[in-house]
Amino acid sequence: MTLWRLGYSARLLQTNNFRTAAANTSFPAAWTLLAQYSGIIPGLFVVVRKNRFFTMPDTVEDKADLKLYSPHPGVRGMTQLNREAFKRTVVVPVLKVKTEIVNTLLKSLKHVVLQRPGLKRVVEDPGDENSRFLILDPHKIPEFSLGESEQEVLNRLNVHPEVSKYNLELTYENFKSEEILRAVLPEGQEVTSGFSRVGHIAHLNLRDHQLPYRHLIGQVIIDKNPGITCVVNKTNIIDSTYRNFQMEVLAGESNLVTKVKENNIAYELDFSKVYWNPRLSTEHSRIVELLKPGDVLFDVFAGIGPFAIPAAKKKCHVFANDLNPESYNWLLHNCKLNKVDDKIKAFNMDGRDFLLGPVREELSKELPLQKEEQKNSFHIVMNLPALAIEFLDAFRHLLVREPCGTAGLPTVHCYGFSKHENPAKDIQERAEASLGTSLDGRCSTYLVRNVAPNKEMLCISFQIPVDVLYKRPCPDEAKQASKRLCTSNEFSEEKFLS
Repeated sequence: MTLWRLGYSARLLQTNNFRTAAANTSFPAAWTLLAQYSGIIPGLFVVVRKNRFFTMPDTVEDKADLKLYSPHPGVRGMTQLNREAFKRTVVVPVLKVKTEIVNTLLKSLKHVVLQRPGLKRVVEDPGDENSRFLILDPHKIPEFSLGESEQEVLNRLNVHPEVSKYNLELTYENFKSEEILRAVLPEGQEVTSGFSRVGHIAHLNLRDHQLPYRHLIGQVIIDKNPGITCVVNKTNIIDSTYRNFQMEVLAGESNLVTKVKENNIAYELDFSKVYWNPRLSTEHSRIVELLKPGDVLFDVFAGIGPFAIPAAKKKCHVFANDLNPESYNWLLHNCKLNKVDDKIKAFNMDGRDFLLGPVREELSKELPLQKEEQKNSFHIVMNLPALAIEFLDAFRHLLVREPCGTAGLPTVHCYGFSKHENPAKDIQERAEASLGTSLDGRCSTYLVRNVAPNKEMLCISFQIPVDVLYKRPCPDEAKQASKRLCTSNEFSEEKFLS
């Protein structure tokens, strides 16, 4: 036998004939001592001829189980991140190959090559400068034995199917965030490694049992996710008035003004002062796809513009409103950013006042001009799931005139939360109660997303029924109403843009 030393990380033991420990239990004491010594020195590996392996003593972690890539058990309960404490040595299989065919073999065996963050898949052979060791995944090489397909690849490339055991040192950089957090948090408790990304910000909703570890969790997320430089945790529920929430910065910089891109449109916002949810990207796109150029969109709770701005880019006429002054200001900013500030009329009002004011005025002016063959339509989006259904009663007798048929009746897209066992039925019944009429056969419900266990977010869409939208006046009232609507400057564009 021969032993080479190369710095701290590489030691090689080569032998010609060994049987497995099960077949031979009378190893010389020198071998036992050397095997025990190898278990604590990273980089020691044993080359075994004819695919027959010497099973190391228990001091070496050579079992390919789910715990193989767990960090050092001593990190359990850590609340301040100490990256050095995560070091651990594991035994992995390697193949000895000539340097010139390493890249070819990497491609051919990519399904069994070890894939770990920041880990080299190829290491130097300390005993042969013309060879390298290719590190394989022990989970995919059961009992350190090559399968038939792998052996066929080696035969084709004229590589000897010689497998070695290699002591590999794993560090903090080689573990995934979920593995790190599972090792740190108390056993059996839920591990949070997922988050919402808003530009450079990672947004968490930590459980109570995770709060003692919150700063460590934040730092791990920054370390493991390039581009994340700030991690925040929500500390209270969303305020339904302004749709924002208090948050704590867990790690990184405290800059909460960020940039995001959704459906190829850029937005800028202060995440601490306005509402933004990247999980609604698909829903924003779904509604905008319903619109045609020339359609009119009323966005009652517009936020910073994820419905309004793409609709304006689609050449729709847009009226966008939000009660939150910060959202209103960022809406104006994003309209300019996307060069649609001349196509969107923006308002900073309560949603009900917006419906009873600008929406009523515009519908009173435009609906009488609609014809049955009219191609343009009106859409009203009400994305305030916690409260929007309560605003539907504002449509009751919103317009005072004799209806001119059903052409152009506005379509409402109203969002709501439900914890009911039949969420669609629940949303419809609540909408009907607010409107004062049945929507059977006249509405559709769409499941937007699961918000929490037993809590769904849905969208109910319907055309406002004629008998709900219109109040038929007596002749004298109709004449006065018509005159008032034609001359009113109460809800002029200049007032709301000033």
